[in-house]
Amino acid sequence: MDTSTVLPSPNKRPLPDHRAGFLIFPEHGQLCNILLNTEALIRELQFRTSRSSGPGGQHVNRTESRVELLWHPAGSDVFNDREKVRIQKHLANRIDGEGILHLTASEERSQLRNKELVIQRFLKLIARALVPQKKRIPTKPGKATVEKRLALKKKRSLRKQQRSGRGGDE
Repeated sequence: MDTSTVLPSPNKRPLPDHRAGFLIFPEHGQLCNILLNTEALIRELQFRTSRSSGPGGQHVNRTESRVELLWHPAGSDVFNDREKVRIQKHLANRIDGEGILHLTASEERSQLRNKELVIQRFLKLIARALVPQKKRIPTKPGKATVEKRLALKKKRSLRKQQRSGRGGDE
């Protein structure tokens, strides 16, 4: 089975990612499933529309195709306190002073399509924020590497001393 697709529903129509209940990230090189209660999470979202620049010709001045998603992570009932803290820390640059997350989409001419895009983007951000980061294990360079680096420094130093006319064999 291709890992970048979502399993089809019983009526043979593929579901969008946000309705399937899990997200898949093929770009990480592994299958990473984050189980989310997406239906409850989507109910917590608020949307604002406005006029969008971009494709649409003269019609762009009449329709509000740009969609802005608003979500208050601290007030969410879907996540526990630890997950809320992780989300707020990971998405701190996207959360305003009032604690509201803002995302916008205006790539498409359709308001509905922009709404679907911003929901997908939101769910990916949340899923990435919930993936725990690996603890970094500090390492030291090997003995051979240190010796090689010091030998190269010594060689470079001699070369520069010889260039200046002082000679390195004093």
